[in-house]
Parts: sequence; C-alpha cells; structure tokens
Amino acid sequence: QVQLVESGGGLVQAGGSLRLSCAASGRTFSNYVMAWFRQAPGKEREFVAAISGAGANTRYVDSVKGRFTISRDNAENTMYLQMNSLKPEDTAVYYCATARDARSWYLSRWVRDDEYDSWGQGTQVTVSV
Repeated sequence: QVQLVESGGGLVQAGGSLRLSCAASGRTFSNYVMAWFRQAPGKEREFVAAISGAGANTRYVDSVKGRFTISRDNAENTMYLQMNSLKPEDTAVYYCATARDARSWYLSRWVRDDEYDSWGQGTQVTVSV
C-alpha cells in the first residue's frame, strides 16, 4: 500500500520561501510520475507541478513558473517542492500524489487529479502580506 507523507508547510511572509517534502513508501518510487496539487479555501484542488519518474521532465502551472521548482530523490523516495517569491495567493493546503500507473511521461500532460491514485494528507502553506 502506497503511503505519502508531506512536510515543510508553515507561515511565511510574502516574498519568502518554503521547501515542501513528500516521503513515499510502498511502491517502486522511480517508476511513477508524481505531482503536487493545492487547494485553497473555497476553491477546487488545482495542479501545481509534476515530475517524471527519473526526474528529467517537469511541468508547472503558469502561475508558479519561475518561482517553484519540483524535484525528486529516488534513492531517498522523496519528492520536493521548492517555493520562492511566495505570494498570498499561494496560500493553500498542498498535497503530493503519485500516478495511477507507470505510464510514460510522454503519454499525458499529468495535470488532472484523476491520473493520480495515492495522496498525502496535505500540508498547510500560509503566505501573509
């Protein structure tokens, strides 16, 4: 059974930085695309970033491009989200997820949440003005 545990959230001022971590177990980590999603109060969950199994390919939602960096360490079964230049609109609960199957990165855009079947419990990120 896959387990994902996020950490690293917190309260930060606008312009600050945070690094989220997602520790995974129960699956051959490197075979699966993984992603970060977020959900702000009163809004639907939205895609933030995805990374291929080997870490060579990434995709970001436009609103975080140039500010956030997704990465993974397959030896440690851990995925990261480095968030810089944070804005109040980045305030949300951030979730990590692993893909439903071991399809090639090139077969999908990996932005839909129904492409992922295992989710962490979420970590709160709050950005103050």
